[in-house]
Amino acid sequence: MAAAAALEAVAPTGTLWGLVQDFVMGQQEGPADQVAADVKSGSYTVLQVVEALGSSLENPEPRTRARGIQLLSQVLLQCHSLLLEKEVVHLILFYENRLKDHHLVIPSVLQGLRALSMCVALPPGLAVSVLKAIFQEVHVQSLPQVDRHTVYSIITNFMRTREEELKGLGADFTFGFIQVMDGEKDPRNLLVAFRIVHDLISRDYSLGPFVEELFEVTSCYFPIDFTPPPNDPHGIQREDLILSLRAVLASTPRFAEFLLPLLIEKVDSEILSAKLDSLQTLNACCAVYGQKELKDFLPSLWASIRREVFQTASERVEAEGLAALNSLTACLSRSVLRADAEDLLDSFLSSILQDCRHHLCEPDMKLVWPSARLLQAAAGASARACDHITSNVLPLLLEQFHAHSQSNQRRTILEMILGFLKLQQKWSYEDKDERPLSGFKDQLCSLVFMALTDPSTQLQLVGIRTFTVLGAQPDLLSSGDLELAVGHLYRLSFLEEDSQSWVAALEASGTLATLYPVAFSSHLVPKLAEELCIEESDLAVGDGPTKCSRHLRCLQALSAISTHPSIVKETLPLLLQHLCQMNKGNMVGGTNEIIAVCQSLQQVAEKCQRDPESCWYFHQTAIPCLLALAVQASMPEKEHSILKNVLLEDEVLAAMVSVIGTATTHLSPDLASQSVARIVPLFLDGNISFLPENSFPGRFQPFQDGSSGQRRLVALLMAFVCSLPRNVEIPQLNQLMRELLELSCCHSCLFSSTAAAKCFAGLLNKHPAGQQLDEFLQLAVDKVEAGLSSGPYRSQAFTLLLWVTKALVLRYHPLSSCLTDRLLGLLSDTELGPAAADGFSLLMSDCTDVLTRAGHAEVRIMFRQRFFTDNVPALVQGFHAAPQDVKPNYLKGLSHVLNRLPKPVLLPELPTLLSLLLEALSCPDSVVQLSTLSCLQPLLLEAPQVMSLHVDTLVTKFLNLSSSPSMAVRIAALQCMHALTRLPTPVLLPYKPQVIRALAKPLDDKKRLVRKEAVSARGEWFLLGSPGS
Repeated sequence: MAAAAALEAVAPTGTLWGLVQDFVMGQQEGPADQVAADVKSGSYTVLQVVEALGSSLENPEPRTRARGIQLLSQVLLQCHSLLLEKEVVHLILFYENRLKDHHLVIPSVLQGLRALSMCVALPPGLAVSVLKAIFQEVHVQSLPQVDRHTVYSIITNFMRTREEELKGLGADFTFGFIQVMDGEKDPRNLLVAFRIVHDLISRDYSLGPFVEELFEVTSCYFPIDFTPPPNDPHGIQREDLILSLRAVLASTPRFAEFLLPLLIEKVDSEILSAKLDSLQTLNACCAVYGQKELKDFLPSLWASIRREVFQTASERVEAEGLAALNSLTACLSRSVLRADAEDLLDSFLSSILQDCRHHLCEPDMKLVWPSARLLQAAAGASARACDHITSNVLPLLLEQFHAHSQSNQRRTILEMILGFLKLQQKWSYEDKDERPLSGFKDQLCSLVFMALTDPSTQLQLVGIRTFTVLGAQPDLLSSGDLELAVGHLYRLSFLEEDSQSWVAALEASGTLATLYPVAFSSHLVPKLAEELCIEESDLAVGDGPTKCSRHLRCLQALSAISTHPSIVKETLPLLLQHLCQMNKGNMVGGTNEIIAVCQSLQQVAEKCQRDPESCWYFHQTAIPCLLALAVQASMPEKEHSILKNVLLEDEVLAAMVSVIGTATTHLSPDLASQSVARIVPLFLDGNISFLPENSFPGRFQPFQDGSSGQRRLVALLMAFVCSLPRNVEIPQLNQLMRELLELSCCHSCLFSSTAAAKCFAGLLNKHPAGQQLDEFLQLAVDKVEAGLSSGPYRSQAFTLLLWVTKALVLRYHPLSSCLTDRLLGLLSDTELGPAAADGFSLLMSDCTDVLTRAGHAEVRIMFRQRFFTDNVPALVQGFHAAPQDVKPNYLKGLSHVLNRLPKPVLLPELPTLLSLLLEALSCPDSVVQLSTLSCLQPLLLEAPQVMSLHVDTLVTKFLNLSSSPSMAVRIAALQCMHALTRLPTPVLLPYKPQVIRALAKPLDDKKRLVRKEAVSARGEWFLLGSPGS
């Protein structure tokens, strides 16, 4: 028994010895992993591995010793967590001793020390011992890159786990690391070395007398000049090294006396990258420096920054110079001043003012703007700096404005004033009298009002922006100032159509109305109300805007200022009253003016969405009024009313749909439930009790025996119910869905049936899965099949199919694939085929009125990609199998799908689909041509290699289409000809003469936009193959 046990003990040792021999003498790499795995599993201990290596570790041949230590180190790298404290002590003593060995052994020794530096069981004091041995015995910079990286890794590991021990070394540790790093050139190692230096400083290691040496050993790399080799597997970029070194240089004020002269020298150099890097580093340094560090260098720093901003040809250098000046000023502003200390901020700002102030008096000279930007950069650093500079500059600029009479000079001066005023918004002042603008308020307002009355549009625009900024200053403007300003904004709102000022005036009115609702309610709203009441006959004949355009401006102004809840309560009734007055015939109004009122109402509704209370006010005020007007218009009357017919026109109802949808999407579920309980019964039961002025001459029954006018109002029901939140329960839903289904297929009015189909689809999309949804779907499928089979309502049945399919595609419903197959089948239908092809455009595009994310529809992400994957193979297969006369339908459908597909999804499929796209260009349908061209143009830019295989076909077809009867197709074809120049030049050169001749014809096209594209495309082809192109 004893003999058997002895044999079992010897067996594993013998196996281990064999593995060791294979690695050391056989030069095989595999045994090292095997030994490490066996140690992890407990088959051997590390001590047994050392014993098995005994002869190798003592071998007189350095290469053999190196292989033995390499095996041990590789095992330790994988098993260091298993070591006991006693084993770690012995191993470290062994490895430290081996640091004195032959240079061939050192790399393996360092790997072993790296493994031991990660040991949890490392006893105190050994980290210091290891580093002292490395500093003393190893000349690191003579080692290969990998071994130098190993030394940095050992230091990093000890700094992370043995910080207090290393700090016990004092400045000796810093000095030792300086010796290790000195002369490093490899960017991989520099990233680690810079991180170590940053940690030395940020974790308060002792630098002792070696501050300058540590600075020198890192600053010698500044500025970084590194270009990564092509196909670099390490992925180190120049920017990585720049940021890492900058973090070191800007980490301590103790470097300031050495770094600042270096930065000044590099800023003054001729190398653009050195200028940028130096200014960015200065910017970073200002975050940690104080007045003490900057004091002696401020004149030189200011001189360098000023020169770069005044003389540079690079916008980037100017921007970095301004940012550095801002940081310098901020640094001087936040430094704590002693009572007896010199105020460096005031003296620094005085230097800036002295060098820049006089340039502000020369608005036509080139240094006026650089000077203004320098002053604004300094002023933007702190409240103190802003006060100092503003109080010196504003009086000068105000004086210069009056001293110069030309509009362009005044505009320059006012723009500079505007820049300084914007800076005031950054700082808050508790005491109103402390504000630097308080003393200049009257002069500023007077100057702005002069600008607003100037004939120059550009000066007016700057004046409007300036007053908007003045208005944003709390409690600065008086009521008189505001009344004057409102008068000017009102006047500017009625300037000529081509004036930019009226647009800017509307925007400013909206901004200021939020801040001063009382002023706008008191002074602007009454004027606009009065303007709306003026009839055409009351307007004086002149060159001003006509009544129609003045009313339009009024409507736009009312919607623009509806930015505050209190103003909405005045503007909304005005807009609705104007609509009612036109309806009663008290005021003449056509389709365009009614649509304009609806557009203004929609804009007000959008602004109300920000405030739940305003949103509900708008909804319960505007929606009943619009519904009442529409219901009134739909009633049969003996007297023929032109306006009532206008209210039922497609465009007007579409505008009302937008208002109702916008007013409904942001309702809370509780309020939406209150509203739906009134509006649905209105359409199903004719319950008109909640409508204002509801004494109608007849019953409202759009789904029963109502007139065609009443049925058209289903579009308004659609706008409401399809914009509700999903969790709002709709009363009488079953009846509503059946009525919508019936209406969608049974009436000759296409508008009504389409609205019903869209409403049905919108409700289907939001309906939760379950038995009721399945019943609705079955009803819809039966209705579609019955309608498509024969009869006068095939077109309506197809529309229903299309919208139901879209509703299901968006939510990934299983039935969507069956309905899509039915749609694919209709492509070969002689009557419905073209419409079915256009239907694919609807399925892939976003709608504006129903099935929108804003309207809470269920729209799954990447539904287009899924639709493409599921249906394009069937489209391609159907095209190949279809008769010649219906092939264009398949091409049109495919073109619509591909045109709306994200290009990254399309590119991998391009080789298989490109031949079909090229065939689509030969289709006579201009819609197919335009869709295909729109699809091909980005592909020419993003997949030139694939497209260049078909260059002959592409050139021929694009040139043919450049003579198309359709202007849009001609423009798209010429844009594609332009994009063709992105293909490889050798492929295109044979076609250059032909293309240049052919593109001469569209240069004489009767349409300017076509000529413009032709010039652009032909110019690129002319340059093809020339040097530098």
